[in-house]
Amino acid sequence: MAQRSALVAGGAGFLGSHLCERLLSDGYQVICVDNLGSGRRSNIRHLLDDDEFQLMERDIRSNPEFPPTDEVFHLASRASPADFTEFPVRIALTNTEGTRHLLDFARDYDAKMVFASTSEVYGDPEVHPQPETYTGNVNIRGPRGCYDESKRFGETLTVAYERKYDVDVRTARIFNTYGPRMRPDDGRVVPTFIRQALGGEDLTIYGDGTQTRSFCYVNDLVDGLVTLMNSEGTKGSVFNLGRENEITIETLAETILDMCATESGIAYEPLPEDDPMRRKPDISKAREQLGWEPTIPYRDGLAKTLSYYEERLD
Repeated sequence: MAQRSALVAGGAGFLGSHLCERLLSDGYQVICVDNLGSGRRSNIRHLLDDDEFQLMERDIRSNPEFPPTDEVFHLASRASPADFTEFPVRIALTNTEGTRHLLDFARDYDAKMVFASTSEVYGDPEVHPQPETYTGNVNIRGPRGCYDESKRFGETLTVAYERKYDVDVRTARIFNTYGPRMRPDDGRVVPTFIRQALGGEDLTIYGDGTQTRSFCYVNDLVDGLVTLMNSEGTKGSVFNLGRENEITIETLAETILDMCATESGIAYEPLPEDDPMRRKPDISKAREQLGWEPTIPYRDGLAKTLSYYEERLD
């Protein structure tokens, strides 16, 4: 069997770097494409000496040329809420123009593609838990719209290319994922809480802490992406990928405080505009059609993540 090859757009990011590792361990040739805007060379430094790994510093918004590959994983895009106000145009174009360029690449070389969408396409959901059939409640003019709505349009493009050009593209709607290599200043809740706890600061909760999220460890999520790419009969389909362990943000804060054995407390701040109150995926479709569901317990994943930051934030 010929060696398979994959292009991973956003491969130097948090999720992308773990995916590159997994593909290399599965025997792939991997082309990591990243403009190193939010991705970091340090995430993939340990891979640079691998003969089967290549880093191409490119921006997919400019339609660069790449060597042909069998598969394309489109994970490019800043995803941190902290970036939404500083980089709204770049984010919007990455998920629209960048997506079009990668779809054209997949079409030209008859490559299979996985588009990494997001639970943010559901906005502040009025349906709970969220199934793939729910079309969402997104404020397209709000501060999160650059990300939420561009991901929605990215999904629309994948459907159009599948219908018009028969491109074999599948979509993963990724719910909250955490683990090593998230930037400490990322703005997302797990690295923020851990950074604050290890630094002896109070953990900042926006709102009263009753809003919920569902947290999936990165290895489980990467397994879901690989399973989706390798699945049969899922061309043109969309799948929620995430963990169904819905917990409140206050509970997350209390858990991290307990695990860090810190004297830090909790500080409450006003809730940002359009911050969703509840998030929990319905993953019955992934469970039934892909045979996938997360297996790593929540506290085990937090312990691995905490160990990573303890080594780096001393």
